[in-house]
Amino acid sequence: MRLSQLFFATLRDDPSDAEMPSHRLLLRAGYLRQLGSGIYSLLPLGFRVSQRVEQVIREEMDRIGTQEMEMPVVHPAELWKESGRYFKIGPELVRFKDRGERDMVLAMTHEEVVASLLRDIVKSYRQLPMMVYHFQTKFRDEPRSRGGLIRVREFVMKDAYSCDRDDAGLDRSYRLQYAAYERIFKRLGLEAIAVGADVGIMGGSGAHEFMVINEFGEDTLVLCDACGFADNQQIAMVGKPDPEPEDALPMEDVETPDATTIEALATFLGVPRSRTAKAAFFVTGDGRFIVAIVRGDYDVNETKLVNTVKARGGLRPATVEEIKARGMEAGYGSPLGARDAVVVVDELVVRSPNLVAGANRVGWHVRNVNVPRDYTPDHVAEITNARAGDPCPNCGTPVTLRQGIEVGNIFKLGTDFANSIGAFYLGEDGERHPVVMGSYGIGLGRNVACIVEAHHDDKGIAWPDEVAPYAAHLVTISAAKDPRVAEIADRLHALAAEAGRDILYDDRDESPGVKFTDAELLGMPWIVTISPRSLAAGGAEITRRATGDRRSVPLETLEGWLREGFAIPSDGPQAGASL
Repeated sequence: MRLSQLFFATLRDDPSDAEMPSHRLLLRAGYLRQLGSGIYSLLPLGFRVSQRVEQVIREEMDRIGTQEMEMPVVHPAELWKESGRYFKIGPELVRFKDRGERDMVLAMTHEEVVASLLRDIVKSYRQLPMMVYHFQTKFRDEPRSRGGLIRVREFVMKDAYSCDRDDAGLDRSYRLQYAAYERIFKRLGLEAIAVGADVGIMGGSGAHEFMVINEFGEDTLVLCDACGFADNQQIAMVGKPDPEPEDALPMEDVETPDATTIEALATFLGVPRSRTAKAAFFVTGDGRFIVAIVRGDYDVNETKLVNTVKARGGLRPATVEEIKARGMEAGYGSPLGARDAVVVVDELVVRSPNLVAGANRVGWHVRNVNVPRDYTPDHVAEITNARAGDPCPNCGTPVTLRQGIEVGNIFKLGTDFANSIGAFYLGEDGERHPVVMGSYGIGLGRNVACIVEAHHDDKGIAWPDEVAPYAAHLVTISAAKDPRVAEIADRLHALAAEAGRDILYDDRDESPGVKFTDAELLGMPWIVTISPRSLAAGGAEITRRATGDRRSVPLETLEGWLREGFAIPSDGPQAGASL
């Protein structure tokens, strides 16, 4: 590909709204352009990278016997109603009517479709196990698109599905997919770690997310360096302190002007935050009002809270008016005297005597509140976020918190979808059994962005060989002054095409500074320079983009590498690398 003909444009300045390096560099280097909030066009360079990522995933899926197919983007809503997710998922699921007034949805994922295909096709245990996958566009109406390709509304995902006779079969399929994911991310140049995760809208009995550590990540990971424990903070259960036993004292009103936060309250009363009770107020998607109580030195974990109250449609913060309507006061709230509310109390609050809680009057709190003496919760559960330094649940070593970006996920779905949609098979015992399913997803664009996050410097992108849009970037210098430069570069470009793998050829009439700046920004693994100086030295200059290692090579040697498919021998700038 000649750069003069490539559909792209670089930007000399950083986009003002690009916070993450991957977003900034992919825009600057002409890999993508934004069409709308969370909606991007992949330009030819970006599409080639996405195709390379897709091929790595395809090879590893095929390697474990997963069969590629394709399923539609638009689904009849009836399927999603059968599974129940039509009513459980909020506005992220796009619902619409077709011209026949039939309810339809845009696919977020394809569990329902796979279950319906199983219902139609699989009749006997002899047809199981099987695994299928496809690459397909998904649409999720995310409320907060961010980070370029990290969190978008429209994206391409590889989603795979395992279909087994029983739980033992699901375990085998899950292990196969887990190992395939490890190979995929290694080939993509990503250091991904698997962490335990919430099953969320998928349901089922268990899940793992594959995460790359990144300061811009939206997920908080709870990690133990001593034993390898790793969970998403959404589900992490760690050790908690054992409060000293005390006799329950009588409640006592105390005036606390302007103490609307736990920090202000603890400072005003001269007590540690662990002696206070924090109230948080939410409304579920199905309209229930929730009061969550945790100790003042902890924060509410909304995922655990959602799972505790089985909140259909998730949670949103309650308004001041909604709080007042239930007999409580924002900033001074507690379940004391509350009405028409579901009260969920963290188990540590129940074990912590004589806490300071809100009096539901502006400027007042109550000392010595004890549960269940002073109010009766509807639920007692573990609903707090793990903190840095909390003891690991496995070995007791203090855990650390790191931010991470999810690059893939795997779920043990079990029989929920099969039961609801009617995917049954006839077993060896002559009885009907539901197919046991698993679901396994990888977002292509998110992985492209994470590769850039892991492989860039202050000059631009440095693509790993496996995913680079072109193996090499051929640059000519002073071609107008020395006809040999263009002649030789044209021949090298043609040799690469004949070898079956194109290279990017900068044939533009630009200054050396512009050409080298673009070459470093675009980030092909190798930069091959042809100039009067390199010809005088005997041939071409080759530079490894990631390391800056540079050497001169005879043209005959370079031509040989091109004919052989760019295999640079071990005495090249980097042993075993591909040009």
